[in-house]
Amino acid sequence: MKIRYTIATCMLALTFTISFGQDRKLKKAQSQYDEYAYADAIEGYKAIVENGEGSAEIYKQLGNAYYYQADMDGASKWYGELMKLEGEVEPEYYFRYGQALKSQKDYTKSDEMMNRYKELKSGEVRAKLYSADPSYLESIALQSGRYVIENIDQNSPASDFAPSFYQEGIVFSSARKNNRLKHKWNNEPFLDLYGGVISAEGLSDVERFTNILNTKFHESTTAFTKDGNTVYFTRNNFNKGKYGKDENGTNRLKIYRAYKVDGIWQDVEELPFNSEGHSAAHPALSTDEKTLYFSSDMPGGYGSSDLYMITINDDGSFGEPQNLGDKVNTESKDTFPFVDGDNMLYFASDGRPGLGGLDIYVTSLVEDGEVFNVGSPVNSEHDDFSYVINSGTKKGYFASNRPGGKGSDDIYSLMQTKPLQSKCEGSISGIVVDHAKARLANTTIMLYDNSNTLLEKVITGDSGAFSFEVPCKDHTYRLTAAKQEYREETLSSVLNFNSPNNSEEFILSKETFAVGTDLKDKLGIDIIYFDLDKAFIRSDAAVELDKVVAYLKQYPAVKIDVRSHTDSRGSDRYNLELSDRRAKSTVAYIVSQGISADRVAGRGYGETELVNRCNNFTKCSEKEHQKNRRSEFIIVQN
Repeated sequence: MKIRYTIATCMLALTFTISFGQDRKLKKAQSQYDEYAYADAIEGYKAIVENGEGSAEIYKQLGNAYYYQADMDGASKWYGELMKLEGEVEPEYYFRYGQALKSQKDYTKSDEMMNRYKELKSGEVRAKLYSADPSYLESIALQSGRYVIENIDQNSPASDFAPSFYQEGIVFSSARKNNRLKHKWNNEPFLDLYGGVISAEGLSDVERFTNILNTKFHESTTAFTKDGNTVYFTRNNFNKGKYGKDENGTNRLKIYRAYKVDGIWQDVEELPFNSEGHSAAHPALSTDEKTLYFSSDMPGGYGSSDLYMITINDDGSFGEPQNLGDKVNTESKDTFPFVDGDNMLYFASDGRPGLGGLDIYVTSLVEDGEVFNVGSPVNSEHDDFSYVINSGTKKGYFASNRPGGKGSDDIYSLMQTKPLQSKCEGSISGIVVDHAKARLANTTIMLYDNSNTLLEKVITGDSGAFSFEVPCKDHTYRLTAAKQEYREETLSSVLNFNSPNNSEEFILSKETFAVGTDLKDKLGIDIIYFDLDKAFIRSDAAVELDKVVAYLKQYPAVKIDVRSHTDSRGSDRYNLELSDRRAKSTVAYIVSQGISADRVAGRGYGETELVNRCNNFTKCSEKEHQKNRRSEFIIVQN
């Protein structure tokens, strides 16, 4: 008894020790996660999962930690584990999992997640954008192939991004050669500003930009005035040697301004719309340099970061920040603005239908137009951002963390070879007629896309004409025409090849009679007369047969069987042979009028299918015998 008690006590103590140890690891990982130390938090959470202690909350945190570090493969793995568990999942995780799946080019499953998100959050900007363009991959393909890109030689094994034009070169942000401090977010060194000269051979003479702007913390994303004497840039909340934090102990990003006097940068100042409680980053100047664009998570926005604009007054002071609205901003990250010389706003977002991670988008600042994804190869399944371009030379740069680079983020040069393919409106039009070429009014024409989604429907007027406005791009559509008392018709491969004039013609047939119907009754065909003991077609018989010919021409799918019968007078054998000759003669006449031979068959039945009692042993009147002397035109296919 004592031994059992001792063993039980030891087991209880061991269980308590293991449980306590796991709880301590979980609290440590959670603390690291809350402090944005995602690299360390990942290791802690993974150790717990490997011990068999995975849970929905841990899978969420693991997925988020990878997601926030732009590691979409890792995010996809742990969000996938979350989806395997029973119970409700917050809509945001369907969106994030859908985004992460794109990095693996699993667009089918990604769309499945996005559809779940859309059902749960139909009122959000991201859901509306996805609903508005379910064929978004085709829209992206329209813009693709417009650039030649190249990884620049001056990239380092560390992170290099955020290029901006300055004098004869660029200034960019990099973690190279900076071993003083590491950021707990991803255990990489803090960022400094570097500059280089652009020549025909590429970027050269790369060196640290200036110690006056660089500190021991982050500096990135510069925007220079055209004269090169004023710079706006991003830095941690660190000014005049003071490191600032918000009420949660988080050091935020702020935008600063500095001036160059006699070749020396000086007078570094924090801009007045910064705050200890939110971040402001990634400044960009308008063409006339009177407006500053930037990204911020200040209160009142749509998502985790929004794009804003603020007026720069003549005396250097500022107006009030204005959110760019839901034309640009979503509930996710909208960031890294840039304005080119044509007043086109480029920015990065992971809240819009794209190829995966952050994609680069563009819209006009002077026209109320749509937002376009710039397409591949600039965009990829990974993060693509900090795009800049010279609208005159069509040369520029952007950054990406796609595989195949030299570091975690690399700068790529770009050359735009084709202009943006604006959404143009082509048309698919046509008329609806019957087989006599008479135009048919009150016909419903329905337009479907290649995923069988009904896009639009119209009803023809007296002219029988119809028209649809469609995107001016390669696309396959399906048209269906429906009219009462007519057979529905479909044109299934209507293509629009960047052409404004695709014309189609519908030829509708009246609804046919059912299989087994005798056209003699439906068309009012009189008795087909033959001369005595003859089988050739008389002129009066031809008039009746022409009714059958007209019907077959109106309904080109219909096939018939011609059946010729006699009465019982005469020998059975003679009647059978005579009726067969007459049936074949009837078939030959119909074929001679332009009806395909494979649509008309026929044979004689003699007196084998009498319709009354008048057989060889019964006396009948002439009127009774006449009922058996008949020709039938039976529909066997319609």
